[in-house]
Amino acid sequence: MRAYVVSRLAQTALVVFLSLTAVFAMVRLSGDPVLLFMPADVQLSFPFILLAMTINAIVGLGLRNIILSLSAAGWVVYARVVRGEVLSVKQRDYVQAAAALGMSRTRLVVRHVLPNVAPSIIVVASLQFSSFIVAEAAISFLGFGIQPPTPAWGSMLSESRDFVYVAWWLAAFPGAALALTALGVNLLGDWLRDTMDPKLRV
Repeated sequence: MRAYVVSRLAQTALVVFLSLTAVFAMVRLSGDPVLLFMPADVQLSFPFILLAMTINAIVGLGLRNIILSLSAAGWVVYARVVRGEVLSVKQRDYVQAAAALGMSRTRLVVRHVLPNVAPSIIVVASLQFSSFIVAEAAISFLGFGIQPPTPAWGSMLSESRDFVYVAWWLAAFPGAALALTALGVNLLGDWLRDTMDPKLRV
């Protein structure tokens, strides 16, 4: 189960890193780099789980490949949110004033842009974290995800289908763990958002 949690953290860390990179890139570039986000618009037209399963079928089965496939399928949500937030923050008066006073772009990002974009990234990361858990469980349930002997809730639910009438707990406990984990991560993301958002500080 430790590998299961590590895989979810690795997926979220990867897409958060890409989001922070996008923040720096958008501030360093002048205007709105629309062409850079056209692949994201195209990818959003495909269902998330179907795209993840397709990528996973291409790269193969296994823990590392499911991390790569889910990350490749889920980065677009971060990209769209970060783009919108950065475009909004860049137009605010205090950011424009800091830039007019000669503040370097790196310091401008760290001091003014990132603190206002980070809460949105954290909320999206928490939602995506739970979405990754559910998506991985669905893919493993179909047999295309994490393979035995590595434990996965989706595989447990799949193997317990034949025993649901005689041993209901084989399906109940993995399902409850899946639901409680997704709920707990969402609540944690809301708490972090309320704690870190500068607009909510008194």
